[in-house]
Amino acid sequence: MTEGNFVDYIKIFASSGKGGGGSAHLHREKYITKGGPDGGDGGRGGHIIVRGNKNMWTLYPLKFNKHFRAEHGGHGGKQRSSGKDGEDVYIDVPLGTIIRDGETQEILFEITSDNKEQILLEGGMGGLGNWNFRSATNQTPRYAQPGIDGKEGWFQLELKVLADVGLVGFPNAGKSTLLSVLTSAKPKIADYAFTTLKPNLGIVEYRDFQTFVIADIPGIIEGAAEGKGLGHRFLRHIERNSTLLFLIPSDSDDINNEYNILLNELKKHNPELLDKERLLAISKSDLLDEELKEELKKELPKNIKTLFISSVANQGLTELKDTLWKMLNE
Repeated sequence: MTEGNFVDYIKIFASSGKGGGGSAHLHREKYITKGGPDGGDGGRGGHIIVRGNKNMWTLYPLKFNKHFRAEHGGHGGKQRSSGKDGEDVYIDVPLGTIIRDGETQEILFEITSDNKEQILLEGGMGGLGNWNFRSATNQTPRYAQPGIDGKEGWFQLELKVLADVGLVGFPNAGKSTLLSVLTSAKPKIADYAFTTLKPNLGIVEYRDFQTFVIADIPGIIEGAAEGKGLGHRFLRHIERNSTLLFLIPSDSDDINNEYNILLNELKKHNPELLDKERLLAISKSDLLDEELKEELKKELPKNIKTLFISSVANQGLTELKDTLWKMLNE
């Protein structure tokens, strides 16, 4: 998936179908000139249905198709024949998509499982035919119900990436490089801040053909929760990850301070993020000898497990995968 194809926010317009009108037909045959009512009911208008699709990773397919209209129901006919129901329209979305009302911003529902279907807008009910209104005192009703109008409106779709592990760190901490080494993902990598402008996903192949998903979230800077840098728009992707992997380079001026800043930004965005499992990896550790590592350990945060890794030199990556797998499956 290229960076430009990752779309995590979109607005769509949806309109459900109108119900078909009931029939006011009166039964007529060659020798029956005054038959009773036999008008059928109108068909239901088509629903607008949102459906989860595990094979989608982005809202990009909706970028060029933002209007959805369901079919109207058919009108009722003679001999009590019902009108055809309008065809439903399905909107496929990736797992982790939240649907909001476009005006009130109220969360209507979220899609987190494959093939889960949720009706966004119900189609209008079909009208009753005159057959339903016959009675002892009104044996030939000449009226029927019209169909009920469909519904329409603007809706906001937001994607929160569903991944097992979220990579958290400052810009240029080596997150993209680590992702490219651990998985087959090919994120954009360069030696300047904010190379990653969209979340990148990769599948880590573990022992016995088992896998887990890791997400490289765009780098956090101090003040991100208030919208600075790339802002809180990308912090929401971390909410879905069950484990957070903090990545800080070994050549950082103050590892402990960087870790606390990252933690504080997550707390300001959503305090519940601090309840997730956390692991700290010191990247670019091929620059350190054993003596420097021992010195550095004295300055590391005390309340989090720490590993020394190097993506370039392929150091500590097996231990990293073992640790993450254990954290995900405990």
